[in-house]
Amino acid sequence: MNNDKVEGNWKQFKGKVQEQWGKLTNDDLDVIEGRREQLLGRIQERHGVAKDEAERQVRDWESRNPTFFFEKS
Repeated sequence: MNNDKVEGNWKQFKGKVQEQWGKLTNDDLDVIEGRREQLLGRIQERHGVAKDEAERQVRDWESRNPTFFFEKS
């Protein structure tokens, strides 16, 4: 995927990500920058969930936001 598209999508979806995972900080979002593995790690860390639960949450979120594509780090 084109990095410009990832960055543009990330800026657009940053607010939605923070609504879903409220414990993520702006600094976390800056580090994540649309990278799926980074998001999974930060969800685990901030929300205290296991990797499989973080994966389930991200898959659910992706299904509700089909126009957004994470860079597969």
